[in-house]
Amino acid sequence: MLKISNIKIPVSTKPEMSLLIKKAARLLRADENKIISAEIARQSIDARDKSNVFYNIALFVVIENERKYLHIKNVALYEQKCYAIPKARDKKRVAVAGFGPGGMFAGLVLARAGLKPVILERGSSVDKRQKDVALFHKTGVLNTSSNVQFGEGGAGTFSDGKLTTGIKDIRCSFVLEELVKHGSPREILYMAKPHIGTDRLIDIVRNIRNEIISLGGEIHFDSNVTDINIVKGRLKSIIVNNEEMETDALILAIGHSARDTFEMLYNKGVAMEQKPFAMGVRIEHSQEMINRAQYGEVARYLPAADYKLAVHLPNGRSAYTFCMCPGGHVVAAASEKGGVVTNGMSYYDRSGKNANSALLIGINTQDFESENVLAGVAFQRELEHRAYIEGGSNYYAPVQTAGDVLRGQATRALGKTEPTYKPGVIPSDFRNIFPYYMYESFQLALKEMDKKIKGFACEDALMTAVESRSSSPVRILRGKDCNSLNVKGLIPCGEGCGYAGGIMSAAVDGIKCAESIIEGE
Repeated sequence: MLKISNIKIPVSTKPEMSLLIKKAARLLRADENKIISAEIARQSIDARDKSNVFYNIALFVVIENERKYLHIKNVALYEQKCYAIPKARDKKRVAVAGFGPGGMFAGLVLARAGLKPVILERGSSVDKRQKDVALFHKTGVLNTSSNVQFGEGGAGTFSDGKLTTGIKDIRCSFVLEELVKHGSPREILYMAKPHIGTDRLIDIVRNIRNEIISLGGEIHFDSNVTDINIVKGRLKSIIVNNEEMETDALILAIGHSARDTFEMLYNKGVAMEQKPFAMGVRIEHSQEMINRAQYGEVARYLPAADYKLAVHLPNGRSAYTFCMCPGGHVVAAASEKGGVVTNGMSYYDRSGKNANSALLIGINTQDFESENVLAGVAFQRELEHRAYIEGGSNYYAPVQTAGDVLRGQATRALGKTEPTYKPGVIPSDFRNIFPYYMYESFQLALKEMDKKIKGFACEDALMTAVESRSSSPVRILRGKDCNSLNVKGLIPCGEGCGYAGGIMSAAVDGIKCAESIIEGE
């Protein structure tokens, strides 16, 4: 087929296929009836010039004698490459710890390859998990096993379901196609910034679980891997809910919040190291303001706008926004008692009044002031506990307005931006939570980011502490075969083990880990 790039459509016009085919035919100087089929390859919004905002669309076109059009600008021959799951050469007993994106796609590939993985998820099924999360957000009663971090689908289930990634890998297309097959809108295959939304992710996760089971896999909820047995450098068995299970391989797709598992692995001598990560707050603005800042006068024609900012600060630190949720909510995401943790979430329609994102400060391993591998975990816990105390010790979150942070004073009253965090918020002073270099970095970041989005540092922008789980503070070391450096059969996987940074990259890493078992000895 042909791929035609750079088709421009005014945002006031809906990019329907009939219009796109007319545009393609005009560009090819061909009769549109000669076009056998067409589908969108990619769709983005170009808003660099606010006076000329347009859809930029690439189109796949099937037409006779396609090579005669290759001399035309923005037209190229396209050959689609498909990912093929390898078939297992022999039967192996494979366990997967964790059923987030990494564990889910590892399990799906293993099951399709003819193996029958046993998947062990410490949290609950998505249906029970919904109830546990809703109860926490309503009452502040925390279930430490079933929450925003732990349970079927992982932390990504209660997020915006963003599928953007910087990696280039044929497995990315496979992940997107499988999500569509299991219930996602087809648009994620071509949107430049695809997302699914929490409300739709829940059904998709359940559908993938059902396919794995139909292929002979097993999925056990409320099943935590609490120990591993190593014999002569090889994994022999695992302990799950006080019962021993022999296995040839264990994929560790445990997520970035499995701190007790990190500690167990460290005590077992599994090779691991500290790694840099980032911490900060959630910042909320009026979605209408963000729309105007990003799109100008044509914002009324377009969906809720997003943004992605990164700045180098005068104090030598870096700051960036992460997991931006248009029309979303700031959610309570604690998984341990005595700590306040925030995250962001949007539904598919992104219809909420506020935009929110993580505003993060880069944390270096030197900041831990300890060489202990788990020093980053201790650092996270300390700030989460300070936020818990500052918020009233009932899982209310401490908040400050951007104006008060810039002035270096405690917040006594909120402005026009209404908080979305539940069960509630308390006006506070972030200097009681964050070390000086982080507080100073928030002040500097607000000023720098306001230069990129006018209004980012507005008086009423609301900051909620603490966003501490953006990535894992440890890396469990592995070799090219995906096995742990010093324990054969132990396969560190995904975001929690330090090899991914979002839903897509975690899912792709899960596939790679599954392949290492299928094709390994």
